[in-house]
Amino acid sequence: MVNRYKLILLIIPILLTITSCKQKNSNKEPSHEEVLAILDAKIHKHPNDAKLYHDRATIYLKDNRVNDAISDLMHAVDLDEKNVSYHMLLGDAYFANGDVEHSYKSIQKAIDLDPSNQEAHLKLGEIAYYSRDYDRALESLGKVTAKDPQNRTALFMKGFIYKEKGDTSNAVTLLRKVCDLYPDYAPAFEELGVLYATRRSPMAMEYLTTAHRLDPQNTNILYAIAMFYQDTKQYDQAEEIYKQILDLDANYKYAWHNRGYMETFVYGNYPQAIEYLTRAIQCDSTFIEAYANRGCTYELQGDRDRAAADFRMALDLDHTFQPAIDGLTRLN
Repeated sequence: MVNRYKLILLIIPILLTITSCKQKNSNKEPSHEEVLAILDAKIHKHPNDAKLYHDRATIYLKDNRVNDAISDLMHAVDLDEKNVSYHMLLGDAYFANGDVEHSYKSIQKAIDLDPSNQEAHLKLGEIAYYSRDYDRALESLGKVTAKDPQNRTALFMKGFIYKEKGDTSNAVTLLRKVCDLYPDYAPAFEELGVLYATRRSPMAMEYLTTAHRLDPQNTNILYAIAMFYQDTKQYDQAEEIYKQILDLDANYKYAWHNRGYMETFVYGNYPQAIEYLTRAIQCDSTFIEAYANRGCTYELQGDRDRAAADFRMALDLDHTFQPAIDGLTRLN
């Protein structure tokens, strides 16, 4: 059974400033290509104007031309090294490119220039979180909440970090505070519901149903509800929620997998289980748990050859996957 509650990470948005450009006798917004052409001409004429490089970089980022954006922002920083916004956007660009080290250095430079910059401390906390440097993340986020005790982003991220560290008491305290301060913020209710669900607490449903009311199209919230029902042996209710998920997203592999799991190990309906588990594998050909559980289903059905094939496929994906090792051992 897959019991995978997905973190919904609150990414701090990159704020992009775009140079405006109006076409004559038209209200139509210029295309990115047109804006870039104008900026190219301006930069050719004024090669030492840092803001022009910054503005062109914002367009590059919108077009996912991250390396071009980094190049322009590095040029802007060289021309105006004391401009905090240039360092901030360069940090965003590095982060978008997966370069955590340089992203961190750029945001830290912005903080060195402006120690009171709350957005920079938030970004630094986010970068540290993704690097799993939780102590540094909490330090940065703590500087934000020290000045703004109700900062939703900082409180929510701190709750996530405590959850990751296994400190559920502090995680629950912070997430409850976010729910109290921001009663329309679905992610906080979802994560609090997930925490209670790990304890099999009935309070899980209180928070998860609130999250679902606030964000009814969110399949991850529905999955958390279905998993709570499944883990508490309310299989009929779980099945109904899995069907709702698949109505919203027919390729939600975990819903197909868990329906197959229940058909095998709860109801003993092996042909139906194989159908569902096969659908899960069609959604993701590397879904190792689905191969292993389909192998178990074939084994229970008496089809040893297909069972062995699925166990071997799982081991091809991960040669240390113990359920598949155990399966082949049983067959031998």
